[in-house]
Amino acid sequence: MNKLSGHHHISMLTKNGKRNNDFYTKILGLRRVKKTVNQDSPSMYHLFYGDLTGAAGTELTFFEMPVAGRTVRGTNAITRIGLLVPSYASLQYWKERFQQEEVKHSDITTYAGRDALFFEDHEGLRMVLLNHHGHEVPAHWQSWDGNEIPEEHRILGMGTVEITVRYLQRTVNLLKNLFGYTVVTESEKEAVLQSIAGEVFGEIVVKELEGPSEKPGRGSIHHLALRVASVEDLQEWDAKIKEQGFDSTGVVDRYYFQSLYFRDRNGILFEMATDGPGFTVDSAVEDLGKKLDLPPFLEEKRAEIEAILEPLE
Repeated sequence: MNKLSGHHHISMLTKNGKRNNDFYTKILGLRRVKKTVNQDSPSMYHLFYGDLTGAAGTELTFFEMPVAGRTVRGTNAITRIGLLVPSYASLQYWKERFQQEEVKHSDITTYAGRDALFFEDHEGLRMVLLNHHGHEVPAHWQSWDGNEIPEEHRILGMGTVEITVRYLQRTVNLLKNLFGYTVVTESEKEAVLQSIAGEVFGEIVVKELEGPSEKPGRGSIHHLALRVASVEDLQEWDAKIKEQGFDSTGVVDRYYFQSLYFRDRNGILFEMATDGPGFTVDSAVEDLGKKLDLPPFLEEKRAEIEAILEPLE
């Protein structure tokens, strides 16, 4: 079985798809690589943003839930998303851009040992830009030219993901003992782990916090997906997860990738997802994200689904 090779994607809740689309494409300069629906509840959008092709490790995805209330922050939740930028100068660029666009943000500071700029989207989703110091990124990540962000400052992909839990060791032990993550640092209340030693694109910070569990709403994080090479590997992971006493959905065909889902003993929802076939299975690269794409099993309901969804543009 191959080692996990980093983050695959991360999925959030949004109240309004149009405003969400505007923030992530116009302000952050990401490409909308897939406009589709929640396959389990096709009356809501599922929007994917990322690099040129929405490569694994670059994808931010959102379920549109118009009835979503506000998030009540707490423990036992995924609480922050790190996004990599090329340099310290990039952080300075983004600080000025956030000021101009009236995006809530911090001064340039540090996070998990790296230069950092904290910010929130319009719904309070907590994120942080991290200086990648010009280091190499995965070979399959490809910059997208269809935005106004200078190439030397564009967001590269996902970095450190923060998880806040009531019982630290429950999640640390899962990542370390089941998935083979390397512990970089560990204290009584916090641990930093990496799926590939030395690489931030598979890094997770686990923090311990007592108190009530987070109540999810708009701007909350639903789950983190981990990158698996193949369906065969996914099936092996499914068996291993079940052997450890966790409930798994088993392998689910999401058309653009194969997945499985399970919760750890703090209630954190993890997905494991394959690289392929990817978003170009039903779109040419130049056409990604332009029209509503549906998996084959929903195609016969296209008219019904399109009648419900509000246009994004």
